[in-house]
Amino acid sequence: MDLNHKVIISAALTGAVTPQSLNPHIPITPEEIAQDAYACWRAGAAIVHLHMRDDEGLGTMDKAKFVDTVQRIAARQDCDVVINCTTAGDHRATEDERMAHLPLVRPEIASYDSGSFNWMPDGVFTNSPAFLEKLGTVERDLGIKPELEIFDTGHIGIAQYYAKKGILVAPLHFQFVLGVLGGLAATVDNLVHLKRLIPEGSTWSAFGIGRGHLPIMYATLALGGHVRVGLEDNVYYSKGVLATNPALVERAVRVITEFGQEPATPAEARQILGLRGDTELVAETRAKL
Repeated sequence: MDLNHKVIISAALTGAVTPQSLNPHIPITPEEIAQDAYACWRAGAAIVHLHMRDDEGLGTMDKAKFVDTVQRIAARQDCDVVINCTTAGDHRATEDERMAHLPLVRPEIASYDSGSFNWMPDGVFTNSPAFLEKLGTVERDLGIKPELEIFDTGHIGIAQYYAKKGILVAPLHFQFVLGVLGGLAATVDNLVHLKRLIPEGSTWSAFGIGRGHLPIMYATLALGGHVRVGLEDNVYYSKGVLATNPALVERAVRVITEFGQEPATPAEARQILGLRGDTELVAETRAKL
């Protein structure tokens, strides 16, 4: 199978920060998140990236909500979407709470935020060396592919350090996060620079926050990367027009097709990223939930 012209679309459905008051289409409950996950898969997303919200709409690492949401997605017997769970969905969570859901839901992918930085204007996103070693070990031992979240250039060096130690296993998969205050701005120059820094043989994806969404998506496709869309990163479809998760996926499908490429299916995404699960193993894992 020729995968050279396949582009993986990841749908980041809700995030931990953006309130529903800014866009009523942001899913909050496990039922709403699962419904959007299914709709995005039908629209062409190969991967859904999951955060959870508490009853007040704030980000939470409540493991029961992760289990509930993944069970609801798994109940859709025709849906083979790849599950990607966050490990950074609540700044109040302890390090252990950030990982507690992983052995319960066994996602094929989970985030690995490769370094700390000041999340402006008043937060610190802490990912200590001890935590990164522990998280990498847990993901490795569970057969979960780390999605290396890169907010700045130094985070690539940190990922390479843990790869040399055997905590992270090559080939690595990088997710370039551009446009967060405190991290790299959402510019094409920054995207090109990041791509140059990653090890040969790595896979990568990128997205821009807010108004950086479309420029970074177009540049990513031109540079041969994979794309992420969704209400976690951008609540508008166009100026003054609120987005929905499925609509953002549908647009990505159109853009990819116009680039002369094709959206990857979940099965193709598993091959491209070297994920642990074939269709039978995914079905078996979900049946145990």
